[in-house]
Amino acid sequence: MKKLKIAIIGQGRSGRDIHGHYLKTDPERYEIAAVVDALEDRRVRAEQEYGCAVYADYRELFERKDLDLVVNASFSHQHRDITIDLLEHGFNVLCEKPCAKTAADVQAMIDAGRRSGKMFAIFQQSRFAPYFEQIKRVLASGVLGRPVQISIAFNGYARRWDWQTCQDFNAGSLYNTGPHPVDQALNLLDYYEGTPEVLCRMDRANTFGDAEDYVKLILTAPERPLIDLEISSCDAYPSFTYKIHGTQGGLCGSQTEMKWKYFDPIEAPAQKLIREPLRDENGLPLYCSEKLIWTEQSWVSDGPRTFTYAVKKYYDTIYAHLTEGTPLVVTPEQVKQQIDVMDRCHQQNPMPRMDA
Repeated sequence: MKKLKIAIIGQGRSGRDIHGHYLKTDPERYEIAAVVDALEDRRVRAEQEYGCAVYADYRELFERKDLDLVVNASFSHQHRDITIDLLEHGFNVLCEKPCAKTAADVQAMIDAGRRSGKMFAIFQQSRFAPYFEQIKRVLASGVLGRPVQISIAFNGYARRWDWQTCQDFNAGSLYNTGPHPVDQALNLLDYYEGTPEVLCRMDRANTFGDAEDYVKLILTAPERPLIDLEISSCDAYPSFTYKIHGTQGGLCGSQTEMKWKYFDPIEAPAQKLIREPLRDENGLPLYCSEKLIWTEQSWVSDGPRTFTYAVKKYYDTIYAHLTEGTPLVVTPEQVKQQIDVMDRCHQQNPMPRMDA
């Protein structure tokens, strides 16, 4: 089994707590060979935790010829330029989300990868989250009939005051949290060949920065379900992550448990349109009423493995691509559509900027 030598740029919450944490659990396939961080204490800690080389500037990696992959977990506003620079210097790159600010930026990254012949991928591990896989299994079964509306809510109540609240860092709830539910929404919409319609409203509620922390996004496309997506930091009573309206049933649930119910149209009472006023046997007004036989099912997650499961499954696709040449499951072109949607949301909701 080939072992991939990996460099990680950044030792913040993503670089250390997600990528570094996972890669250490699979030493047969991955070796953290280098870490880059501008902060000295993080370099010292990385050297102790991984036993790897450490650098203050990512450009010091250009002298390394042994690296199979560079994980770009730098600040969000640095993702585009650092990724393009790495690709042009002959590295395979896995870029953290959000990979860029505009669709044109993503295309520039795609073009750099094509010119260099190297892999450009974006870390969208929520495509493999257990709850999302379960959603897709239920929809694929057809028991809910045709999905009419899919509501997604990544909500909670929280105040925030770090760099992820600043527009100049390409931050805010849509670019920070949004890549997870928006990627899922567009995957369910399955309209990658076209451009979905976008209606969005944003607000600043509990943030101490100048970027949004409330997002309401409606996505529509021809012959597709309407998708109603929320990301809110001012929802004191979050009640679901997913809710689906279907012609034969529905689903409701969170990232840890869900239930769905449906009826079999073949077993349902035969009905036909009646244009005259309905009457009972006494000639009194009657309301449409029937008894449907419902089947209800449920799902519960396997506890704390929910997040690590998704990270592992995503990295499995990267490993297979680099060692066997299998196609990427989450393609840069798909993420380009995601970034285009989020950019259009921001165009619809320009917000005043604070002085840096």
